This record gives sequence, structure tokens and C-alpha cells, in this order.
Amino acid sequence: MAHCLPPDHQGICIVLCGVALLLSAGLVNATDIDASSFRCITKMTPVRQFYVDNLQGNLDATLAAANSTTGAVYPTGSVIQLIPGEAMVKRDRSFNAATHDWEFFELDVSKDGTKIRKRGTTDVVNRFGGNCFDCHVPAAAQWDLVCETDHGCAPLPVTRAMIRALQRTDPRCDNPTTSPEDAELLKQLEQLLKPPR
Repeated sequence: MAHCLPPDHQGICIVLCGVALLLSAGLVNATDIDASSFRCITKMTPVRQFYVDNLQGNLDATLAAANSTTGAVYPTGSVIQLIPGEAMVKRDRSFNAATHDWEFFELDVSKDGTKIRKRGTTDVVNRFGGNCFDCHVPAAAQWDLVCETDHGCAPLPVTRAMIRALQRTDPRCDNPTTSPEDAELLKQLEQLLKPPR
């Protein structure tokens, strides 16, 4: 980069490189993660039953971690979503030791987009009364707090079919109409998650 301009202008190149480096390094600051950071879940990259993205453009490294058969630490900027209304984002190193630098998000999603209802580390409780961190902390160390059926986390009280129905009916996506099968699964899910009277 030092040779991009004549010698009397090389200082400009150095400054521009420094600014670009600072901008790319700070993409996962708290102020940079807002509602627009989250999009239609099915526009993200599918991995088994969940979806991933990377807010710093490092999707290949996120996919490598997600597809590792022995476990891996996810790179900064990784986004993981199982359902449209919840997400976890890998923040910069030393963001929070307890959560392995993950920040948890509860989202309101509609055809108009995304709103962040709650965000944080060990204290985010989802709309069903579950604490995100408490659910993820049992994952074995090599899985970087990411739950799957064989990672050590408690099983979810919902079926895979219900999860797929939630994913397919994300209102932010260009879904034509909800199929009768998905409508029935969502009805069953609603009944299952109703608080006891």
C-alpha cells in the first residue's frame, strides 16, 4: 500500500490504511450491533438445524467453526440463530469471560424488520422464561457455548419440526403463505409454551 501514491503522498496512504483497519476491527462493538444486524433467518447460511452469519464478513471462519467435528472457538462477528426471535453474536475477545465473549439477543421480528427486545450476557431471559446463558453454559468446553443435541446442553422442549416451521415462517422473509402443516406445528408450539395456569 505504501507504493499506491507518489512519495510525497505516501502519508495519505498510511492514514487511509490505518482508518480502514480501525473501521474493520470495530465492527462488532456494541454500538455497531443494532436491529439491522439481524435479517431473514433463511437468508443466512444453514448449518444442520441452525443458521450462521458473520458481521465482519468472515463467514468462512464461522462456517469452519460450525462444521468442526471436534469443536472450535467461533471468530468475532459470528452470528448464530436457531429461531428468528433469538440470536447470539460473538464479540471481541475479553468482552465477557463467562459467556466466552458471546452476547445474547432476544428479537421481535415482523414484516417491517427486527427490533431488539433484550441484549446482554448472563442476564437475558427469553419470552418463554429461559435464561439464554443458563441454557448454553452446560455445553462442553470445545463447543464454545454452542448447543446441539450432543454438546451437553439440555434438550429443547420443542420438536425439530416446530423449529423448522418457525424458521420457514420468519415474517422478515418473502414467504408466500404459511402452509397448513406449518400452521398446525406453530399452533402446537404455542400450546406447548403457554405458561401453566
